Amino acid sequence: MKLPSLWPAGFFAGGILLFSRFGERVHFPSLVFLLSIFGALIAAFVLLRLDQVWAAMILIAGIWVCLGFAALGLERAAVPANLASTLIESGKLDGSTALRWRGRLRSDPMAVPWGTRYEINLEEVEAAGGVTAVSGGLRLTAYQEDAAVGDSLPARAGDRVEALVHALPIRNFGNPGSFDQRAYLALQGIELQGSLRSAALLTVLDDHPQLTISERLARARGRLLQSVDDLFSARPDEAALARAMLLGDRSFVDHDRAVEYQQTGVYHVLVLAGLHVGALIAFFIWAGRRLRIGLFLGTISTLIVLVSYVGVVEDRPPVLRAALMAALYLCGQLLFRRMDLVNMAALSALVILAARPSEIMDASFLLSYSAVGIIGAVGVPWIDQTSQPYLHGLRHLTDVTRDAAHEPHVIQFRIEMRAAGDWISRRMPGFAWRWGAGLLASPCRAALFFWELVVISVVLQLGMLPALAYYFHRVTLAGPFANIPAVLLTGLAVPVGFFTLGLSLFFRPGAAILAKGLGWLLSALNVSVDWFAHWQRASYRIPGPPLAVIAIFVGLAIALSATIRMRRSGWWQAGALVPLLCVAAVIATHPFAPRLSGKNLEVTVLDVGQGDSLFVSYPDGRTMLVDGGGDPGNFYKAGMHSGMDMGEDVVSPYLWSRGIQRLDVVALTHAHLDHLGGLPAVLDNFRVRELWVGRDIEIGAYRGLIALARERGVIVRHLERGDSFQGEGTSGAVLSPEDLKDSPAVKNDDSLVLRLADGTESMLLAGDMERPSERRILEENQNVRVNFLKVAHHGSKTSTTEEFLEAAHPAYAAISVGRDNGFGHPSPEVVERLEAAGVRVFRTDRDGAITAMTDGRGMQVSAFLQGGR
Repeated sequence: MKLPSLWPAGFFAGGILLFSRFGERVHFPSLVFLLSIFGALIAAFVLLRLDQVWAAMILIAGIWVCLGFAALGLERAAVPANLASTLIESGKLDGSTALRWRGRLRSDPMAVPWGTRYEINLEEVEAAGGVTAVSGGLRLTAYQEDAAVGDSLPARAGDRVEALVHALPIRNFGNPGSFDQRAYLALQGIELQGSLRSAALLTVLDDHPQLTISERLARARGRLLQSVDDLFSARPDEAALARAMLLGDRSFVDHDRAVEYQQTGVYHVLVLAGLHVGALIAFFIWAGRRLRIGLFLGTISTLIVLVSYVGVVEDRPPVLRAALMAALYLCGQLLFRRMDLVNMAALSALVILAARPSEIMDASFLLSYSAVGIIGAVGVPWIDQTSQPYLHGLRHLTDVTRDAAHEPHVIQFRIEMRAAGDWISRRMPGFAWRWGAGLLASPCRAALFFWELVVISVVLQLGMLPALAYYFHRVTLAGPFANIPAVLLTGLAVPVGFFTLGLSLFFRPGAAILAKGLGWLLSALNVSVDWFAHWQRASYRIPGPPLAVIAIFVGLAIALSATIRMRRSGWWQAGALVPLLCVAAVIATHPFAPRLSGKNLEVTVLDVGQGDSLFVSYPDGRTMLVDGGGDPGNFYKAGMHSGMDMGEDVVSPYLWSRGIQRLDVVALTHAHLDHLGGLPAVLDNFRVRELWVGRDIEIGAYRGLIALARERGVIVRHLERGDSFQGEGTSGAVLSPEDLKDSPAVKNDDSLVLRLADGTESMLLAGDMERPSERRILEENQNVRVNFLKVAHHGSKTSTTEEFLEAAHPAYAAISVGRDNGFGHPSPEVVERLEAAGVRVFRTDRDGAITAMTDGRGMQVSAFLQGGR
């Protein structure tokens, strides 16, 4: 197994990971470090001259680790001092108000279902203190809930613009298991984001600038996107797929449609990567051979197409990785070298990590190389030993002199095929006798090609299982089957689509004809995915597997690859495959107990922005989720949410980080969207036994949640004042609502209010309760004395009156609130009142998730962003 690029890439990546884990603790002069590496290289050379090969190899491995360690350190040290996000967070720029940001548009304004998006390469900012030079990227969104998406756009890529906006650094949600949105956008060069409240706040300062190459390519991309919209103006579903599969813009792919692609394991066809690059390159190689333009000219032409393709598409990191591997393959063709796919992937990974070490933290990087790695390590060698010899044997089948070039079993296959072809020829009309062998060989080629597609699909789904479970918490049982038609249709749609787009720039009528054929391919892809998505249990969600299990899986996959590549017997291969399948079954079923608080009562107030979501764990192992968060400013348009789905993107990842697959209770305090919005995703992603609600409300979102719960077999219970529930050493009481009268509208004061008690310790979960309910509860002499208070209504002055606070007398209080929200929450008056009463106040916008835990005798309260203190 000669894989000279694999080991350097692996050790270099290991060095990067070491720095990410321990680098902040290591401090030594860079010059000393570099001199040490140079000295180690000399020592390795000396050892090789002394025939101390193993010692030299160990030393060289250490050098690669040190180089990876240094690479990430240098990348982090190279961050500009005037990065806009750094200036705001250090207080050098006022991030509490709107500023005048100036820079150049990096792309044409991008139409999205909820408005228009602008991305600006920043140059300077004007604040009260004058003009300051800045760097970094700013993403602005102009929300247009009622406007048409196709409204005219005022600027183009490269134009110098000024935006008067309140821009803020990207903030991750402060919960365990949260997605690192900040790092994800930083890889795209985005450090700030904001909302453009009026088109008048964006001004073009210079619309005839000297354009760079990247800005010219960005303008070309904008023109191609417009061509897609024009060609598919009457077919929005196909237009959305074409934008995604050809140019990397997934903004218009309907949310439900995207979920179907995820459920069937074919979402990768919507992400520009290896499949799309491979289809495009295969088409141009095939066309070059048909046109007989020669290897050198054909390869150079294909490389030019490849570079142009990378330049005009969105979502560049995945397609750049695939394009680099394709370029290495094409260069190998010029040198008449057959490059091993694993070696090629390792070399491309080494180049990418050397240029940008932080790529290794990106999930798409690991997913891309997991896919290529398992195909190259297992799929291709398996095919080489099974179907490929027979496919080669079908070439020049009637030429007996070529038999000797094949293995004995293939020679026998060729002899039998010729005999069968002769038998068929003798029974055909005289003019057609020469086609007998071809009539038999063509179906055999098709069957062998189909076998290879099945092998690649199964191997790919097996190899991607750990990464998909760890990052996306999804198992797709339909994947091996759904990928077969998806790959075939995508392989046809990509070259047809690019030929259509190219033709649209010169001859629109011809492009319109081709667009009809492309539309049929895309429509067939949608039909295929829809059919597989409706299979029972085709997909389900699970917590991510432990890293130790993933390490075992990788080790067994390497062992399987070694047995196949070394052409060991079937018993050796089975000895590696069976344990690998067993570990895969462990990953797919996640038979591990959830990570709860033992014999303690726990309440964790999650950071869900401007909303509420609380996780409750009881000493007997029961679990409850109170509310699911949801951005009240979101709206739904063109099949897409204008913001995040709190249930899918924030609450579910937290629950999965705790190893949770089922919830005993989901409680909805009231039907405002900042409490209800995330619960449909929770019901979809977890097995829920009961849904607790208060008063019935006649609004669509609430009725939809109730219908979904009943469809999922969840028991719906209506609770009111006086209801109670018991557990092992714990008790719970419902303090509000007063009754279960139906209400035509949602009111904060209809909130379900719960008091939990464990021994001498107690907690009050107040929802959005307001003054009238607080007054009624006190008048009824209900017990509200608690040690921990989830402050009502995000700290609004409509709640937490002096009288109620005096009666509750908490030691700790948690306010669930969004950063810089437009409601003025929490009210300074309420915060002052709490602090004056001696209450230790925690806030999710500053402290992240807040956990209160008690064993019935004492209570501990900690905050995630404060290191669990």
